[in-house]
Amino acid sequence: MRGIEPHRTPIAPGQPAGGRSLGVAVVDPIPIFREGVASMVHRTLGLHWSGQAASHHAAMQLCEQARPDVVILDSALDPNCHLVKLLNGGDPALVLVVLVRDVSRTQQYLAMAIGAGAHAIVPRAVDSRRLSEALRRAHTDRRYIDPALSALTARPKRQSAARAAPGDGPLGQPKGAMPLSRREYQVLQLVAEGLENSAIAKLLFLSVETVRTHVKSILRKLSARDRTHAVTIAFRGGILVAQLDDHAAVLPAQNAVARSTR
Repeated sequence: MRGIEPHRTPIAPGQPAGGRSLGVAVVDPIPIFREGVASMVHRTLGLHWSGQAASHHAAMQLCEQARPDVVILDSALDPNCHLVKLLNGGDPALVLVVLVRDVSRTQQYLAMAIGAGAHAIVPRAVDSRRLSEALRRAHTDRRYIDPALSALTARPKRQSAARAAPGDGPLGQPKGAMPLSRREYQVLQLVAEGLENSAIAKLLFLSVETVRTHVKSILRKLSARDRTHAVTIAFRGGILVAQLDDHAAVLPAQNAVARSTR
């Protein structure tokens, strides 16, 4: 991909010999918040900017293209931790840092995020110094819980699976369960945005026939009659979440992946 840094090997100016800076990306619906994180990264020795995204499928594209070391995720954008799980499964070396909003500040959410593969849990209102420290600690130790949240992770609630009512989600899964593959999830999000197969194929660099196959699989897994029904089931079941505040554009470092497929 032209303009995208393909390897995780850049050296920051002033880094000690043998040192290596960490590529940081952020996934958040608020433009000014993304810009604030970018500013923090740019002025922090040992970190470099890998890009930003405002939606799930854009985040997956960004990680495939820019290969950041660390991704910062907004908890409100991923209330069921689907993105955490998919990004972790797609690149086990990737470090995932979840910024927890007050509404998500519960034992249940934190346990779910850690179980899905989050390496660090930090309050969204954290200051830049603590955030940069959390990024480093998470990358070094593969585990970091901000002291302000540690009490919520010490004794997570034990919930019986029997409490989940059968049929809450599609195929009798609990509400919010993820029955789709990584690529099917991307395709479904783009279907929900109203894109046809040809546009989805162009955006994801797939053949139209491959997209068609994914759509058929989505319909089968969700027991949906058609594309519209599949999207309805996905929103009702918590598989898809409403876009919070921003367009679903990928915004990688150096603005290298400007697209005109919409």
